[in-house]
Amino acid sequence: MISARQKLILRMIVEEYVRTNEPVGSNTIINHPDFPLNVSSATVRNDMVELEQLGLIEKTHFSSGRIPSEAGYRYYVKEILAERERGKEHFPMIDEIFTRDFISREQAIKEAMQLVTELTNYASVVLGSNSYNAKIKKLQFVSLTERHAVLLLVTDKGYVESKKIMIPEEISIRDIERVIAVLNDLLHDTPIAKIDETINAHLQEAGLRQFVEYYNTLISAFVRIFTEMVQDKYFLSGQSNIMNLPEFQNIDKVKEFVNAIENQEILKAISVAEDGLTVRIGTENYIRAMKDCTVITVPYEIDNGERGAIAVIGPTRMDYQKVIPLLEYIAKNIKKVM
Repeated sequence: MISARQKLILRMIVEEYVRTNEPVGSNTIINHPDFPLNVSSATVRNDMVELEQLGLIEKTHFSSGRIPSEAGYRYYVKEILAERERGKEHFPMIDEIFTRDFISREQAIKEAMQLVTELTNYASVVLGSNSYNAKIKKLQFVSLTERHAVLLLVTDKGYVESKKIMIPEEISIRDIERVIAVLNDLLHDTPIAKIDETINAHLQEAGLRQFVEYYNTLISAFVRIFTEMVQDKYFLSGQSNIMNLPEFQNIDKVKEFVNAIENQEILKAISVAEDGLTVRIGTENYIRAMKDCTVITVPYEIDNGERGAIAVIGPTRMDYQKVIPLLEYIAKNIKKVM
């Protein structure tokens, strides 16, 4: 448990670092016009040492200041922002889109998320109701040649999707057939949006244990293929914004992120909770290319009970206090579109 003053100092460090991308020192905190502490610089430094020992902030190699750690960001989101009054925000620009005459709900959501991209300089994702709600009814594997096959996926919406795949040399067709048989049982009635979560949750069970060594080249590939097969399905905008951020000036990071987009692995980071907001920070994202990113996801519901999801992808140094209310407002007001 941290004290009220330490909580305020952590909030100041997070918000100042988000604003400036510069480590935050005790003098900046003492002289901050919006947060008068009325304590000595030595007291602030002692509090910062305690916050560092708790793993909530950390030193950098090039400055005496501190920056938030992943744990610090999580504490900020779960404890500090949670204490602030929510639901009172008003966004006229979003209202203008949602109350416009002769606009479809799909177009309104896309325009709202494009606006989010413009306001935040982050990437945004819309996962449509068909891809969010569709459930797998059957998987079938059809071998064409020694190294080529077709994967069939049937959903409860009546869609039959097919995808030609090339089989890696190190994996036999027999192994793939056995994996598909296991996945066919495991994923029956699983929503498309929860494929990766379901597979990860059951990976160690008897049916999949023998294929653990194939996970990266086989199971992961199937997750990507399933996502591709039902992407009516999703809308991604502002991805180039990520590459303009200071965190992504390393060319290797940029290549990894671009590959994640092209292979649609980025969609695996969209984690939708039934009870609302999901925030995945840094290493909480399964994808290596997104270990310096935060993904904030909020589900939405339309009149017939079908659900979709909207998400923002940005750096861990994200403006959480701006993004979270904006996404929640959009999700809450989508039903205004007739």
